[in-house]
Amino acid sequence: MLSLPPPPPPPQLSPPPRKQSEPISLDQIVISTKQTRNQNFIETSAPNSVTTKLIRPPRTPLRQPQPKRTNPIIWFTAVLCLIFSLVLIFFGIATLIIFLIIKPRTPIFDIPNANLNLVYFDSPNYINGDFTLLANFTNPNKKINVLFESLDVELFFSERLISAQSIEPFAQRRRESKLQSVNFISSLVFLPQDIGVKLQKQVQNNRVIYNVKGTFRVKITIGLIHVSYWLHSRCQIEMTGPPTGVLVARNCITKR
Repeated sequence: MLSLPPPPPPPQLSPPPRKQSEPISLDQIVISTKQTRNQNFIETSAPNSVTTKLIRPPRTPLRQPQPKRTNPIIWFTAVLCLIFSLVLIFFGIATLIIFLIIKPRTPIFDIPNANLNLVYFDSPNYINGDFTLLANFTNPNKKINVLFESLDVELFFSERLISAQSIEPFAQRRRESKLQSVNFISSLVFLPQDIGVKLQKQVQNNRVIYNVKGTFRVKITIGLIHVSYWLHSRCQIEMTGPPTGVLVARNCITKR
């Protein structure tokens, strides 16, 4: 048998040749360190600058609104209101001054005389009567004339209406008085039983007490100023019994 020669050994790989390191100077080391620090500062400061931009948006200049023109109708209405207010204030001050100078007084209503002619009962609840009073209207003002536009006079017994009359309007000059006769006729006037019994007792005792209420609308003129107001008068009168009943006592009050 033939003997084969042994295989050759595998080739050995040689390590790569080492590069010879070049010498580094100290200046290069210092410069590289500064660059590294600058890079680190830029990297750390970059996010802060971005955050600042997000929090503080860029400011936009404010635009002033352009003035709008007022409607002429509003101006016209404002001028009219101003004129009306001035006129109202002027007349108010003038009226106050005139009233303080003239000092107007309230007209007076009084009953100087009265006659009770008849009182009789058809039944305990129905009465008939005839009563006449003399009304006196007085204007106490020295510089003002008075006009009575409406005059209503009512006769009461114990707050129950017995009769009512109206008087025609009339005018009064300053410091003038007017006497007006007013006749009250009661026909079958209903009275509650207790009030009817009370009237019968007063007639028998020869003392009958009536209440007279007057409502008057008065108008006074001061130059171009006209003032109207209501007067309310109330009189309590005491009469003797009919048929010749006369006035014994009276008490009259007139208020606005």
